[in-house]
Amino acid sequence: MSKPIVLMIIDMQQGMSWPQAGERNNPNAEHEIAELLAHWRSIHAPIVHVRHLSNEPESLFWPDQDGALFQDAFQPLADEKVIEKSVPDAFTFSDLESWLRDQDTQALVVVGVSTNNSVESTARSAGNLGFNTYVVGSACFAFEKDDFFGLSRSADEVHAMSLANLHGEYATVITQDEAFALLPQEHTSLSD
Repeated sequence: MSKPIVLMIIDMQQGMSWPQAGERNNPNAEHEIAELLAHWRSIHAPIVHVRHLSNEPESLFWPDQDGALFQDAFQPLADEKVIEKSVPDAFTFSDLESWLRDQDTQALVVVGVSTNNSVESTARSAGNLGFNTYVVGSACFAFEKDDFFGLSRSADEVHAMSLANLHGEYATVITQDEAFALLPQEHTSLSD
């Protein structure tokens, strides 16, 4: 039996879709994530949902309010792993690494938000811990941000730089089609 390829969906919470989250890129990301999720579920491959719960009361992701809830399209099923975090990296202060090792994980496919924060932080740790890590660039998005020198950077620029930071060093950045190709297709009967 082949080792599992795990889909990790990071921080797809209601607050990420609110205007106060900021100007973002990749408006089709949610659609791509939903397609990947449906495919993983169709062949019963393992899925991890990561949710950010902030320690800051004014945050969109303060526990027990709507911003912290999973978006309807990304509600975990009962048999899917949920990781809650209060820092960008889903491996920190969680059992994620041990859970992945218990699954005998072959590879990790990371999607979600935001590319330069929780996605990048988690993918870096995954790579450093020796997991074969893929990031689906078109199934992630970022928000505009000022750089260190005060220059305003568009969400596309932030996203592109973050993917460049990851690719070839901590992870392999792939397309949605390449992510689908990592998994076996749905089972068909011998009479097909």
